[in-house]
Amino acid sequence: VEVAIYNILGKKIVILSEGIKSSGYHNILWNGTNQFGQPVSSGIYFYRLLSEDYMAVKKMILLK
Repeated sequence: VEVAIYNILGKKIVILSEGIKSSGYHNILWNGTNQFGQPVSSGIYFYRLLSEDYMAVKKMILLK
């Protein structure tokens, strides 16, 4: 399973979670930073959930 954040241009900002997860509900928190730990600006972002047999992309808004 991989959970990644993308900006409005489609550039990957950060990978939040990567690896094997058990089935069920999981919580993942994004602190609004990129892969280098630098804060990103407020705006529209997309998160992508990718697993072996499922893929979903959803829109979200980051407000500071």
